[in-house]
Amino acid sequence: MRSALLLALMMVTLCLAGCLDGPTVDSGIGDTTEEELALPDWNVGDQWLYTFVTPQFGEDSARLVVAEKDNESGNYRLGISSKEEAQRHAVINHNPFLGRVTKDGLSVYEQGDPQPVFNFPWNIGDSWDFTLFGQEWTAETDSIYNGAVDVSASSSDGHSLAYSFSGRDGFVDSLVWSDDEGIEQLRMQLTQTKTDYEGDVYFYQARDLLDSVYENNENDISDSFLDSGHPDGTDWDVLVWYIDLDISGGGSGTLSLKDHQGASPLVRTWGSGATEKGSIGTIPSLSGDYSLTVTLRGGESTLHFKVAGGIFSQWTL
Repeated sequence: MRSALLLALMMVTLCLAGCLDGPTVDSGIGDTTEEELALPDWNVGDQWLYTFVTPQFGEDSARLVVAEKDNESGNYRLGISSKEEAQRHAVINHNPFLGRVTKDGLSVYEQGDPQPVFNFPWNIGDSWDFTLFGQEWTAETDSIYNGAVDVSASSSDGHSLAYSFSGRDGFVDSLVWSDDEGIEQLRMQLTQTKTDYEGDVYFYQARDLLDSVYENNENDISDSFLDSGHPDGTDWDVLVWYIDLDISGGGSGTLSLKDHQGASPLVRTWGSGATEKGSIGTIPSLSGDYSLTVTLRGGESTLHFKVAGGIFSQWTL
């Protein structure tokens, strides 16, 4: 009788312990909790350090910071801890998680519309659609294990997207986007998570105005673009430019950008064997036409030149 009473007492104790621990998810997905499958609640100052790799621009890093939590708009605002990196991401435009992110689903904005890249609460086998990187995706939750959710997606153009969301870090752990030829267009990897950021945070709401590659030519090359401001009618604060250049041995090159008043806010001259990799800068935004003149001499001389309009935001946390 005493043994039976002791056994019953132990069973009751174990049951109570399970109740006190709170709900847990099926052990088939590791020690993932219900909280890790649910929509995270970010706070101002939450921060994630990422490495980005693209075939065009190589590797760079960015510390994304929750700079604002706006209950009225229902959005978070994410910025970058470095002003130069904010300019780089404005003109390179390969980070979809900057700027507005909705509080109700961590949806990111593409062409002004929120896109449900994530699907809370996570469940294996769930399927949904969204737009990102100019592609229409159909995604599915493949697996969940120890707080990490793996998602795969394919587009109608044959692109593939694979990403992992960390319920413990509250954001993307990794993301790989490959085109229809299997070439990686973006690799994104989380390297550090922290809270309570202190300092300045920056963001440029941007849109491409010019993105051209120029090659060796015996004649001057002429190009142009229109600065008409953001589509919502807001004028750009600045224009952000990007230069990637290689001049062959014995070659030379020049670049001259003029606004419609005839001023030249950007001028470059390069000699034999010159390189300029990933240079970033800003010039004043002046509504109207801009004209560009490029000279490139030397058999393999190339110039990749980009310009984006930017509306600048800064926060001090």
